[in-house]
Amino acid sequence: MTTTTVLFVCVHNAGRSQMAAGWLRHLAGDRVRVLSAGSAPAGSINPVAVEAMAEVGIDIAGRQPELLSDAAVEASDVVITMGCGDACPFHPGRRYEDWALDDPAGQGIEAVRPIRDEIRRRVEELVASLR
Repeated sequence: MTTTTVLFVCVHNAGRSQMAAGWLRHLAGDRVRVLSAGSAPAGSINPVAVEAMAEVGIDIAGRQPELLSDAAVEASDVVITMGCGDACPFHPGRRYEDWALDDPAGQGIEAVRPIRDEIRRRVEELVASLR
């Protein structure tokens, strides 16, 4: 059985893409290989994103923002972009989706919770589509 590889990409790889990766690891387990990266990665993960995910029992605190590479895109079956625009490389044969989501950067926990919940909804749809 081949494992599907999903890459989540946003600008800083500190909020949306990290929350999405956390949800996918939680919901799909080892059936899916999860990668995340940013076109201009931050120095650390957004602490409010960490807090929002911890509220639902998912720990992303140990993750580190990573720089997006062609190799990561090439290794992926599905590439989900979240506002990285033209910085995201395109490789034929990959499934691409762009998720328009508010950026949690600089937001309080009350603003990040609905973003977290919308990411969960989209990840659940993604998991269902991979079966």
